[in-house]
Amino acid sequence: MNTANIIFWSEVTTFPLLTTLTIVPLATVIAVLLSPSSVIALRLGLASAVATALLSVYMVSIFDSGHKGIQLFEHVENINFTYSVGLDGANILFVLLTAILSFLALVYLLTTRRSRDKIQVACILGYEGILIGAFVAMNAMQFWFWCLLELIPIVLITIRAGSGQKRRWVVGLLLQHWGSGLLMTFMGFMLLAFGVMGSGDTLTFEWLALIENKNVLEYSTLIFFLLFFGFAIRMPLFPFHGWLPVLAEHGSVASATIFIVGLKLGIYAVIRFILPILPDVAQQWSWFVLMLGLIGIFYGVVLALMQINIRRLLAFSVIGHTGMLIIGVFDFNLYGLESSILLSTGFGLAAAGIALSIGMIYKRTHTAYIPRLGGMFETSAALAFLFVISALSTMGMPGTPGFDGVHLLIDGTIKNHGWILSIAILIGNVLTAALLLRAFQQIFIATPKRLQPPYTYSALPGSAGPSPGNERVIAVVVCSLLVGIGFYTTPWLQMIDQNVSAISKLHPVKYNNKHAELMIVPNHNKDNKHE
Repeated sequence: MNTANIIFWSEVTTFPLLTTLTIVPLATVIAVLLSPSSVIALRLGLASAVATALLSVYMVSIFDSGHKGIQLFEHVENINFTYSVGLDGANILFVLLTAILSFLALVYLLTTRRSRDKIQVACILGYEGILIGAFVAMNAMQFWFWCLLELIPIVLITIRAGSGQKRRWVVGLLLQHWGSGLLMTFMGFMLLAFGVMGSGDTLTFEWLALIENKNVLEYSTLIFFLLFFGFAIRMPLFPFHGWLPVLAEHGSVASATIFIVGLKLGIYAVIRFILPILPDVAQQWSWFVLMLGLIGIFYGVVLALMQINIRRLLAFSVIGHTGMLIIGVFDFNLYGLESSILLSTGFGLAAAGIALSIGMIYKRTHTAYIPRLGGMFETSAALAFLFVISALSTMGMPGTPGFDGVHLLIDGTIKNHGWILSIAILIGNVLTAALLLRAFQQIFIATPKRLQPPYTYSALPGSAGPSPGNERVIAVVVCSLLVGIGFYTTPWLQMIDQNVSAISKLHPVKYNNKHAELMIVPNHNKDNKHE
């Protein structure tokens, strides 16, 4: 395993930062479950979330955007166990977003009667630790193991805090889809490892080792489809999306906030495990992926147009956005990769903002059906601003992360696929945002179609504090992040560029400068040409 371009954690910090980020929430899970009261459990959870968020900010502050390689690398190996974690431009924003949204999920929990449910607090913290562990994993089987563990908090929260009478059926549907995806991913990783072992090395799932020996792989097309279909279920990409609208309708909003980040794990996995390891096969089948992405964009729009449940509408808009993201990944140029990572984090934050506002609306009205809502702006101004700014961010309005992200996506698509596909992406994106804005008008501006009882701001039964303060905290944090990142995307793009530059060293490319085309070309010689 070549470590020439790796910065180990001991060279930068005095403690293993990435492992600490994973352990803090997972260790707090045990403390929460053993705590004598729900109040102490919630305080422990909030303290853990704040500590993890601060550690993630520290992680960003010491990240070197100019280094083309893995940073904060940790590697432990013995006879039967290998543990590897690292950080680069592909995963740093996802780790930061996971920490922030976990804190907001617990703040949201304060406004519900579930704030005294120690198990739900523990599940949110456990989910945070699992996602961070998956994002920083530099070992394929280690990544798969975290994805398997992800099922535990999702299933527990859905059964305990979901809505409706079909929660167990929803869990069964989720296990059916995710189980299939995990099985295909496991088979793909095993074929990768045995293919590398065929070159004379020992069996290994190390990401760096898989990249170094990718030229000796057999059955690369089979491996590509196993991994891609497994990751497509996680995104979810059309036509593997059937579980998401159902889970959105019957699941818990508190878990949905951080779960939205988990959806991006599929996009991240394609960037991490498919593009650098199977570049030739990925380019060969890019037409197939682009077709699925384009169909997914308009399928999401059409199905969202038919929804009267705001939760399902949000789910189908996420499916449409996933089509955009996968097209960016398979543009095979700098613009496309930049846009996919930036939009994944930007859309994730915006979708979480919409989900939180939907949850707080449901808390007040006890309905998620749009025709039953209306006229909520006067009593819910903070939620209205949260909803509309998040919706505008998904459309790519100036001053939001979506603006630069969509611009880069269109530029990258034009370079490789021409104007027709680019115009189709723009139309689908605008229609998706228009549906969210129409929902905003129906929920907050339109005259209510039924009499709604007045809502008072007294503490709710089982809640830990008054509602308006918590709602304002959530609205201020999400809107500030969306607008702040939107007006100052340069440092974030520099971090992403670092990852693209690192990928350019892993296989032959044509790479000119920061905003020049970066094309993957057939792997006929081992020398990288930087023009």
